[in-house]
Amino acid sequence: MSQTITIHHVTRIEGHATIDIHLDGAGKVDHTDFHVTQFRGFEKFVEGRPYFEMPAITARICGICPVSHLLASSKACDAILAVRIPPAAKLLRELIHMAQFVQSHALSFFHLSAPDLLLGFDSDPALRNVVGLIEKHPEAARDGIALRKFGQQAIARLAGERIHPSWTVPGGVNKPLDSSTRDEILSEIPIARSILRRTLKMFKHVRDGFKDEVESFGATPTMHAGLVSPAGHLRLYDGIVKFIDAEGKAVAHIEDPIEYSGVIGEASMSDSYLKSPYFKPLGFPSGVYRVGPLARLNVADSCGTPEADDELADYREALGRVVQSSFYYHWARLIEATYAVERMEQLLNDPRILDTHVRATAGVNSNEGVGIIEAPRGVLIHHYKVDDNGAMLWANLIVATGHNNLAIREGVKQVAQRFVDGNALKEGAVNRVSALVRAFDPCLSCSTHAYGSSPYRLRLISPDGTLLDQK
Repeated sequence: MSQTITIHHVTRIEGHATIDIHLDGAGKVDHTDFHVTQFRGFEKFVEGRPYFEMPAITARICGICPVSHLLASSKACDAILAVRIPPAAKLLRELIHMAQFVQSHALSFFHLSAPDLLLGFDSDPALRNVVGLIEKHPEAARDGIALRKFGQQAIARLAGERIHPSWTVPGGVNKPLDSSTRDEILSEIPIARSILRRTLKMFKHVRDGFKDEVESFGATPTMHAGLVSPAGHLRLYDGIVKFIDAEGKAVAHIEDPIEYSGVIGEASMSDSYLKSPYFKPLGFPSGVYRVGPLARLNVADSCGTPEADDELADYREALGRVVQSSFYYHWARLIEATYAVERMEQLLNDPRILDTHVRATAGVNSNEGVGIIEAPRGVLIHHYKVDDNGAMLWANLIVATGHNNLAIREGVKQVAQRFVDGNALKEGAVNRVSALVRAFDPCLSCSTHAYGSSPYRLRLISPDGTLLDQK
């Protein structure tokens, strides 16, 4: 008889997800389902609100990466104003964004994934957590706390608050940077850089012990997408969205944000509240692509900062020019954190960043605006339409984890088929299925925004657990 193994709660991720692993009569994995079980209604309940409230409202989508939503929303509002923000404001926005990348990548690597990487996928689940990490690897645990603290303190120093700051606004930012705050952040950069050097050395030392995971963690070749400069450098705040195929050939570019819908389609799934963007020329579901750290390093020719480019060279020497295994999201995340710290130093040393003119003001000059930015987890799109008075008529959000939905679903199946055996089920095998999801560092609270009709599933289950009916 066929059986189903259910992972009711995928652990160590932001948000809620369930995985069903369906076994055939021989106990082998036939297929899998990845259910995202929460729903957000931001697109609907913002209707009628003034557009200039959108950054503050949409930042509440997430407490992990609120700065990304603030910036994408502010960029969409800049387009409605039809203004070019002051140079200092652009530098300051990028600076706070780099700080957010550092703290978010530190959270993902040290707190969510390091228990698997340093304690082992088969280790005691009661100890395979951040508390167990503190006990067995106290230096790594301290480094993770310190690195995240560095990013969060930089955000607080710039914006006054670590979470949901009101500093980023349509037209720029609402307060300039003073020299003492700049010097405080600069003084802490050497510590952050030393932590990342140690962590990269540690990861390169342990990665050889995960051969089976490398081969099966979402290693199916796909397309990749990410922001780059016109010269091909990695970009996180502003740039061109570049799509490459599995061999690394450029297949599409989005230069004007308003043109994204000509390249990216959106589909709803019957078993999940997480919609599935896809590469429109290939259609759904064939147009699978990935975003986030792994994809960004595949798309970019270089990072554009010295230490990150040295690390990128080591990464490509070991793995090749286009890396397919999603296991290496972890390595890519550390390289990006290195880039973000270096970029913070460059921005803070730019004399223009202390200019006091940091906001452009205007009324509604366009009834539509799109903001695109790289969140830590990948490309983030905010698209707004307003009336002539600036009241919101319509909104669409395509959040990073949504872009990865099809790839995550395929990866879950690949890992389950490699490790799960219904005849000799092991906890470590099931943990690896969850770890595939963690490699993408999904933010499911961010990403559950519906396209078209929302899929609602009603299930009638008897007291003994038998499924009686569903609609």
